[in-house]
Formats: sequence, C-alpha cells, structure tokens
Amino acid sequence: MTTQSADGPARLDPGLGDPGITAARQALRHEADAVAALIGRLGPQFSAVVDAILECRGRVVVSGLGKSGIIGRKIAATLASTGTPTAFVHAAEALHGDSGMVAPGDLVIALSASGETAEVCDFAEMVTARGIPVVALTGRSDSTLATLAKHVLDVAVEREADPLNVAPTASTTATLAMGDALASALMVRRGFTSQDFAGFHPGGSLGRRLTGGAR
Repeated sequence: MTTQSADGPARLDPGLGDPGITAARQALRHEADAVAALIGRLGPQFSAVVDAILECRGRVVVSGLGKSGIIGRKIAATLASTGTPTAFVHAAEALHGDSGMVAPGDLVIALSASGETAEVCDFAEMVTARGIPVVALTGRSDSTLATLAKHVLDVAVEREADPLNVAPTASTTATLAMGDALASALMVRRGFTSQDFAGFHPGGSLGRRLTGGAR
C-alpha cells in the first residue's frame, strides 16, 4: 500500500510489503544468529585467552584494518574502561613505525575476518618474532593469521547480514560481541566492581549515576 505526499513521491507504508523493511529484519536475524552461534564456541580456548590477558605484564594491544579496525577500537576502549590496560594500534600504521608501541610483556589481539589481511598478518608476524603473543579473532582457523597466533577465537559467520552478502556486517558484529564477552569474563575474574568502573568513568550521566552525583 502506498500513500501520496503533498510535496513528494509516493511512499510505502512501513511493514506492508516494503522490501526495505524486509531486508532490515533479515539483516537483524542474520546478526542475531551470528552472535548466538558464538555461545557454543566458548570453552577452553576462550579461557586460555582470558588467562593470558590476566597474566599479561604490559598492555593489551588491539589491531585491525578497515571495518575490523573500527571494531578493534571499540574492543580496546571497552577493555580499558573495565580494568585491562589496552591500546589500539592501526595495522597499517604499525608497519610504518607504530609497531614500536608494542613492548615486551604486551599481548596483541589481531582482528581479521578472513585471517588474510596483509597488514594485520605482517604486524602479527613482526610481534611474534619479538616473542609477543598474538590472539587472533578470525573467521578462518586455517588462515595465515591463525597460524601465526598463539590463541585463536573463532568468530566465523554463515553469511554477512546485507542482502548481497558482501559488506562486513554480521562478521563485525560477531567480532564486537566476542570482545564484549572477553571484557565480561575479565571483569568477573578480576572482581571488577561498579566503583572501579566509576574511577575510570567519572564524567557524563553514567559517571554521575555511579558516583551519586559527586565530582
């Protein structure tokens, strides 16, 4: 069913045969399925990654490129705000000097859905040569990145969420969710409290709520 606007083209009523609404709903189903599939993959390998982060004497360094880089920044920010000293290093910049930000005692979390992103793999190879462990978040356990990593967390998805199955959508959502799962596990293992969080996040409405309005 369509309606005619006085100053514009006819528009479909939302939800009544609108192909855009259909595609949007399908995208959300694909992303929900991708996240739900991660639950059954959490086991000894996941626990080993949590242990490795807790035992890390330096910082956790998250790295990625493109959309994975954007997700990596969010994962780094979440880990940092929940008690894990974390920084983000862009994989391309790492090959032009920023790899110097990674020091002995650090741990690198490298993100690549394919596990074949050249810059991410090159960075992982550089740091492993220095004796720095790498955790790979990838959708392919047989990839170059996975073979370079000490630990691998499987974030594979059956398909992307967009209609063409090409845009990083479900895969980036799954990777982000795995990062949140790591942060949650680390919070519990550390005994991280809301008071601890308030110490890292005193500003804004969240800070006011956690500190009772104190400044």
